[in-house]
Amino acid sequence: MSDSGMEALLARIAGARVLCVGDAMLDRFVYGAVDRISPEAPIPVLHVGREAAMPGGAGNVVRNVVALGAQAGFVAPIGGDTAGGELRSMLAAMAGVDAELVEVAGRQTTVKTRYIAQGQQLLRADSETAGPVDAVARSRLIEQAVAAMASCQVVALSDYGKGALGEDVAEQIIAAAARAGRPSVVDPKGADYRRYAGASVVTPNLRELALASGMTVQGDEQVVAAARRVIETCGVGAVLATRSAEGMSLIGRDGTVSHVRAQARAVFDVAGAGDTVVAAVAAALAAGATLEQAALLANHAAAIVVGKIGTAVATVPELLAAFELPGGVAHAAKLMTLDQAVERAARWREAGQRVGFTNGCFDLLHPGHVSLLHQARTACDRLIVGINSDASVRRLKGEGRPVQSEAARAAVLASLSDVDAVVAFDDDTPLSLIEAVRPDLLVKGADYTEETVVGAPFVRGYGGRILLAELSPGHSTTATIRRLRPAGQPAQG
Repeated sequence: MSDSGMEALLARIAGARVLCVGDAMLDRFVYGAVDRISPEAPIPVLHVGREAAMPGGAGNVVRNVVALGAQAGFVAPIGGDTAGGELRSMLAAMAGVDAELVEVAGRQTTVKTRYIAQGQQLLRADSETAGPVDAVARSRLIEQAVAAMASCQVVALSDYGKGALGEDVAEQIIAAAARAGRPSVVDPKGADYRRYAGASVVTPNLRELALASGMTVQGDEQVVAAARRVIETCGVGAVLATRSAEGMSLIGRDGTVSHVRAQARAVFDVAGAGDTVVAAVAAALAAGATLEQAALLANHAAAIVVGKIGTAVATVPELLAAFELPGGVAHAAKLMTLDQAVERAARWREAGQRVGFTNGCFDLLHPGHVSLLHQARTACDRLIVGINSDASVRRLKGEGRPVQSEAARAAVLASLSDVDAVVAFDDDTPLSLIEAVRPDLLVKGADYTEETVVGAPFVRGYGGRILLAELSPGHSTTATIRRLRPAGQPAQG
């Protein structure tokens, strides 16, 4: 597929809608630090720093669909408990998601709690009711799914073996999708894939493929043979086998075979990578892609999420950068919202990296700016730069400023290798941004003192450090603008 074709596909996904059905769960993450062993037992003591929660399981498929720019319908059972209510609220707050959650009396919503220190999982604790839902709930699930198909182009089934797709639920939904002319993509579970008969494609990993086929799966030939057995015995249209470091293999009922080799990236956490694959395949098919094109997109999306810690998603800017498309150069992924920057900073710290922060208007980037940014990046592992929005610059500098728009200033900063993230803020000061990001290092120029640096008391309060970078004399945005103005015209700010 050409670069322009992939760019067009990513653009079309914005108009697509995917119906996700499966096992909803709540993913909790407890982050902290370990610096001693318990005197009570040979186990580490986790000093908890923060906690986070997000939709997991089939809910993470929904998150990935939306991150790709598509819309998602979501049908899943939950318990009438606190976790179920929390999950319902999270989904209701997500733009582009229409969730129809079926509350099942006496059922416990699945909660997976992961305890993490220094970027590594120490323990996972699960609370759940696993097993088929009752007949009334099954009927409601099927009814809701069939009704939602009318507004969706593709149906994605995420089977975690918790019971949402148990009994005949999967079969009926796949059959209904076929009658409605909707392709169905299944992330399977268990050894018997006959209950997915009629599915357009199933996406097992190697262990799952070996279990379903009863064959060994070492090397291309064995993977293809195992996939063909699944296709023949279970009645599915194709198998997209995810092979970790070996990439993916797509085997079709028509005999076609395509091996998509893995993208070389650092692997921090494989949790949720299968959700990303099924979401990317479904979203691509909903946008009119072929299975081969969908597999290529899914391969790049999976490579992105395994480079993150925890249950993660692949975004359109990250994929544009991965494909090195026009408008998707590497710096595009550095342009972040506040929420994205907070999440990214947390992931960097969990990987043992020190996060630095500096800010400014950066209206006309000059050598003084470059020197400050380089000094900041040298003193930390990752550097986040806050820039004043256009309205904020105007309030601070006066009419006629900024000379360059917020988007232009952010793009120039993001193109620098010393910068890892750029976030715009609308306030007069970056204090709220600093409080949200909680940098390990706060950097300003040496024309400040620690007492006058915004956010310094807050950062020092949790053990962070303040760096006053040396200034490069003779460089000033205001002076540069003054030199560019016609004689007699006053400079603003």
